[in-house]
Amino acid sequence: MSYHTGDRLELALRASNEGIWDWDLMTDEIQYSGRILRFFGCRRNAMPHLFRELDRIHEEDRAQFQAGLERVLAPEGEQLLAVEPRVRSARGRWRYYRIRGIVVRDERGEAVRMAGSMIDISRRKEVEGELLDERHLMRVLIDNVPLNIYFKDLESRFTLVNQSIVRWLGGKKEDDLLGRTDHDFFDAAHADQARRDEEQIIETGEPILGYVEREGAEGEEEKWVLTTKMPWPDRKGRTIGTFGVSGDVTELVTTQRSLAEVAAKLQQRNNEMEEELSLAREVQQALLPKEYPVVPAGVAPTESRLVFGHRYLPISGMAGDFFEVIPSGDQAVTLLICDVMGHGVRSAIIVSMLRGLLEQARMAATDPAELLTMLNGGLHSILKEARVTMFATAFVVVADLERNELRYASAGHPAGIVRTVDGTKILFLGEEGPGPGLGLFGDAEYETHRVALDEIRHLLLFTDGIYEVENRSGEAFLQDRLVQVVEDARDGGLEEMLDSVLERVLSFAGSQQFDDDVCLLGMALPPPTGARS
Repeated sequence: MSYHTGDRLELALRASNEGIWDWDLMTDEIQYSGRILRFFGCRRNAMPHLFRELDRIHEEDRAQFQAGLERVLAPEGEQLLAVEPRVRSARGRWRYYRIRGIVVRDERGEAVRMAGSMIDISRRKEVEGELLDERHLMRVLIDNVPLNIYFKDLESRFTLVNQSIVRWLGGKKEDDLLGRTDHDFFDAAHADQARRDEEQIIETGEPILGYVEREGAEGEEEKWVLTTKMPWPDRKGRTIGTFGVSGDVTELVTTQRSLAEVAAKLQQRNNEMEEELSLAREVQQALLPKEYPVVPAGVAPTESRLVFGHRYLPISGMAGDFFEVIPSGDQAVTLLICDVMGHGVRSAIIVSMLRGLLEQARMAATDPAELLTMLNGGLHSILKEARVTMFATAFVVVADLERNELRYASAGHPAGIVRTVDGTKILFLGEEGPGPGLGLFGDAEYETHRVALDEIRHLLLFTDGIYEVENRSGEAFLQDRLVQVVEDARDGGLEEMLDSVLERVLSFAGSQQFDDDVCLLGMALPPPTGARS
């Protein structure tokens, strides 16, 4: 089947969705194909003259449309009209149209006729607008993030850079970097390494992630960046270059160096302090009793009427707990147990003060209340002068064989536990209870209490670290359980009793160590041969 040229043109126009217009410039009449009429929703007799009624052209596109029209209508002007304005339809809707036209001129070069095509490109324009918006947003993003972003071709030439890297490399605008390489900005060593990195990425397709590198030439201010470099694929997945992101970490690196220097100095100072503390710990440990008095004085140790033992468990090198066992004549001995507020060096200093004061107060060692009064007065004066708030608790016991008497007094400290022939109990501190802790009040008063010595078989003095231990339910061990532990150890010796106390408390807590300093001081009075125990 054969077709006329007109038929083939009509089929082609239908397939392309284009309309045809023909403008006779001599008569100013314009003809439109049916497709154009449908574009505008107009009948043929109501279709406006698009090239005359310019109010139908969107005001933002009108000047460009008119300028294009003037260029082709001018004598010897351009031959092709190519515009893409927004045009208002009969229903008032704005649509984008691609308008193309060819001018026919007479022998004088005057335009006498112009014909062309018209197609609705609104959807394409919408997509282009969306792409432009996305591109604009992306550009705003990369130009304003505080990171250096760049793309390079296969020859490591910059093809796209953001404003951050432009400023970083000393440029003023993007064109100052485009087409150039790292060798134009950095020393050869850095630029060569960067080129090797990019060649490796292009060859393997593997990125180089998050490493710190130095940038800048020798003699320039030192700069450091955290860099990530990756392959740059096109839409088909072929690598067409590399791109990278880097952030200025110069301040971080400088700070790390400064901190490392400070850390080294602190470590040196810490080592020096540790040596000093180690010496202090050794001194403190050396001051603990190594041998106990023999009572009465002069008898063999195996014949001593009083036997002593202790367990000393500081949680740190410098403890605030301490004890003393001091002879008080031939027939008596004084036991002191003390717990200074807190831990560490401050507490250890107070311990040293109290030991010094104890040496000065030895003449009062046979009267517990008087001994505590002297210790309190001396410590209060020192702390007041130093304007320091600290205190200590203490419990003093005098075991006097000559008077068959156990004398004791408390300065805010828990009372000792005694096991007698009739049972185990906490020593009674009277109606007033214990006196104030040492160092709190300069005029504090203390009371001495007495019990018969010959009925006592074991005495246990302790600091609060032993009974304030809590189990996993938050329940404290407390003194009542401690009394029971001493009672349960009735058939054993003093050492067995001390070990039993530690084992039972740790078992209760479900732990392998204590959370506070622990000090136990025990005394046993073996019954005379034939006496009931």
